[in-house]
Amino acid sequence: MIGVVILFVGLVLLSVMAYKNAYKRNSNFPPGPPSLPVYGAYWILLAHGYNNFAGAFKKLGEKYKTKLVGMKLGPFNLVVVNESALIKEMLNSEPLDGRVDFILGRLRSYWKSLGIFFTDGYFWHVQRRFSLRYMRDYGFGRRDEVLEQVVESEMKEIIDMTLHGPKYPIEEELVKGDLIYLPHYFAVPFINGILHVFTRMTVPRPQYHTLIELARNGLKFQRGSNDLGGALGITPWLKDVLPNFSGYNDLKNGTQYMLDFFLNLIKEAMDTHDPTHDRHFFDLYIKEMNREIHEKGKSTYSVDQLTLVCTDYMFPSATATTMLLTLLIERMLLQPEVQDRIHEEIDRVVGSGRLPNLDDRKNMPYTEACIREMMRHETLVPLGVPHRAMSDTKIAGYDIPENCVVNANYIMLHMDKDIWGDPENFRPERYIADGKLNVALDKSLPFGAGKRLCAGETYARQSMFQVFAAFMQAFHVSTADGKPLKKPACRIQGIITTIPEFWIRVTPRRTSSKTSN
Repeated sequence: MIGVVILFVGLVLLSVMAYKNAYKRNSNFPPGPPSLPVYGAYWILLAHGYNNFAGAFKKLGEKYKTKLVGMKLGPFNLVVVNESALIKEMLNSEPLDGRVDFILGRLRSYWKSLGIFFTDGYFWHVQRRFSLRYMRDYGFGRRDEVLEQVVESEMKEIIDMTLHGPKYPIEEELVKGDLIYLPHYFAVPFINGILHVFTRMTVPRPQYHTLIELARNGLKFQRGSNDLGGALGITPWLKDVLPNFSGYNDLKNGTQYMLDFFLNLIKEAMDTHDPTHDRHFFDLYIKEMNREIHEKGKSTYSVDQLTLVCTDYMFPSATATTMLLTLLIERMLLQPEVQDRIHEEIDRVVGSGRLPNLDDRKNMPYTEACIREMMRHETLVPLGVPHRAMSDTKIAGYDIPENCVVNANYIMLHMDKDIWGDPENFRPERYIADGKLNVALDKSLPFGAGKRLCAGETYARQSMFQVFAAFMQAFHVSTADGKPLKKPACRIQGIITTIPEFWIRVTPRRTSSKTSN
């Protein structure tokens, strides 16, 4: 009997302590849900939106009547910014330029702190500055005639593949009769474009299986982060207990293919490197690495780091840009009038004697507006890449402690009625004034802002226009079964938002000797 009483008293005391800890927080930390044992507010977050964390944070902001939601999430203090103006303030705050050192970054970088996306401080600054400075010489981050010709050539290849059928068995994974497979169909021009920046070479049609595998494994990585509701990120030991269910194997295998792909290219470049002749970006990086090692005995440049730099820039090309165009095609199936207007504009501005180019962009405001509107309407990366407070700071008067994780909830900006009026509607016209595109009307931030602005923004915007316009010039799209599309596909949340792969039917609009090989 005494033992039962002791046990009861003990449970009561533990319950009281747990209750006190649940609501314990610094007096000026942003309000938010209580912290439960082990996982903190994780269970509460799941209850508000298992497959939509951005939506869950929106609900929590409304519940606690706050523009900043603060909580304990596993071992991390987390603050999510839920208000448009504060999102811009947060993104431009230098103390918040840090990155979080967690398993998603480590497992893709040989368990080191490497790359561009998930590093910060002096190392990040040096590596980002060098890569952007010299990748620019090969067309990345500016308009470049050679790179534009590469993307055009790749579009001719996939249009030819679609019009005349596959030449090689692997292409049947992309084209079957009048059906094409999305999003991997679009991987060819985007991946070969960024690969040309690194190596001045592209993968030819007989080897398209490499591009398909890069795209497939890239999506595997992007989606793996949300398995078990993203629990791996806050309890990394799950990789040893539930490697499949936690998403660890998908994350590891998805990124390993890309790492191995670039490592082989880099080794080949090193074996044939001539310090007196720069062939491509790899040569410039290898030269700088060797110079520092010779002069200082060590270097922030390394083969592993170059591999991760390439991987960081390739991932968006292999997944984000292809998925954005896939979502735009889905939208045209839902709103056929959008496709009709795009076709009318292409016919009027470009015609059929050549492929659209970047000179046409300024004269095709509706096509460009469709791409911009899709980036706003869909918000491919709803919570962005997590930031870390590198020192104690404040947002909107609230204390943000050092090492606190801070996320921008881009949904709140892109669906703000005060800015957009009817944000739930897909309406490209909102960016057009007096028949011209007015970029000042575009308040969206699909590439972020501040020093952490996505380095690939210029390349992504240019190549998406070029690929999409060329594709739409060549084809009319419809559902595979010919029936009208009534509702969007289910969204798969991960590092980016994706939808399941699917086949669509394409009908040639016109051909000419200049638009096919």
